[in-house]
Amino acid sequence: MIDFHSHILPGMDDGSHSAEESADMLRELYRQGVDLVALTPHFYAYENSPHHFLARRGRAFARLAPVLGEDMPRIRLGAEVYYFRDISHMEGLESLCLEGSDVLLLEMPFNTWTEGEIREVEELCRSGRFTVMMAHIERYWKDQKRSVWRRLREAGAVFQCNASFFKPGLHQGRAIRMLRQGYVQIIGTDCHNMEGRRPNMDVAVAALQKRLGPREAEHFFRRAYDFWED
Repeated sequence: MIDFHSHILPGMDDGSHSAEESADMLRELYRQGVDLVALTPHFYAYENSPHHFLARRGRAFARLAPVLGEDMPRIRLGAEVYYFRDISHMEGLESLCLEGSDVLLLEMPFNTWTEGEIREVEELCRSGRFTVMMAHIERYWKDQKRSVWRRLREAGAVFQCNASFFKPGLHQGRAIRMLRQGYVQIIGTDCHNMEGRRPNMDVAVAALQKRLGPREAEHFFRRAYDFWED
């Protein structure tokens, strides 16, 4: 499996605070069957330029590299880029894509989006420069009209949700419906630590195997490899 969304790099954001904790998170992901993980610390344009962010990310990876081992997934570096006005015109935005790809992991504001914000995401999608992956869409789902999601899907956006959305309980049914309707295409852990926001891809695996059946669940997770290779 591939985890496209994590906060494992030590000291970059509100995720892991040490190389040792990062190593524990990576081992746990590997134990759960994840063999490729994107390390996607938060990028806020009001705090960093892409150049400064990449320098910080490089230093964080240098802290992590000595503890990497064979009992961990392969790693790709990236960023979770928070939306800002005129994002589509930012110089150097391509450098924040997931390593070796044109995938831009985009975090949106946690409110009802304006028409201008929606159009700018559409512009990003249609620019030919990016494959826009919208982070943890379950957090914005109820605040947007269904027509907004149709527009973004038609523009080429890819929708990622967190594994925790599939926990047994109130929201699991909605998560399965969104997946069947094509509004959940990628699952990531968005893990931050080994306590309250620990790696939990196993939660999504168990839910999909139970609700969809083992064969369909495996097919869903394998589509992530096709997406990565494309």
